[in-house]
Amino acid sequence: MTITKDKVVSINYTLKDADGNELDSSKNTEPLEYLHGNGQLIPGLEMQLEGKTKGEKLSAVVEPKDAYGEYDEKLVIEVPRTQFDAETQIEVGMQFQADTAGGPTIVKVTKITDDKITVDANHDLAGKTLYFDVEIMDIRDAKPEELAAHADSCGCGCSSCGGDCGSEEDGCSCGSCC
Repeated sequence: MTITKDKVVSINYTLKDADGNELDSSKNTEPLEYLHGNGQLIPGLEMQLEGKTKGEKLSAVVEPKDAYGEYDEKLVIEVPRTQFDAETQIEVGMQFQADTAGGPTIVKVTKITDDKITVDANHDLAGKTLYFDVEIMDIRDAKPEELAAHADSCGCGCSSCGGDCGSEEDGCSCGSCC
């Protein structure tokens, strides 16, 4: 069986950065299981897994545009300290969910001054080339309930787009497509 759309795939992986530092791995856990072709992996890795078979191993290099995007300076903003609860102890590195025009977004505190807090809405891996070592552990047909569960959501967390992901008038701003 080969990896194609709507197959459930289990992989073991190790993710490294350009310097060879390990960023993530499934080594000491269960393999990662996902529904192929449904936006549950970064696009660049999913493309490189397409057509592979159980037992294959591969090294995949994924450029930023096919992973978490380029780093965007416009996503780094200074927020008046008054917009935070005065009782909350805020520290560099803390993460918060912020409401934005595009919907809820996780932001990370990167700098604190007496009157401003700088937050960054870029993903931690934005702008980075990613290096994966992957072993395909299993491939199987998706069960009807697994396909149905995905049909109710576009994978971005919204369920109001009716499968027309990226259509903001339908309430989806993820920009992906089922």
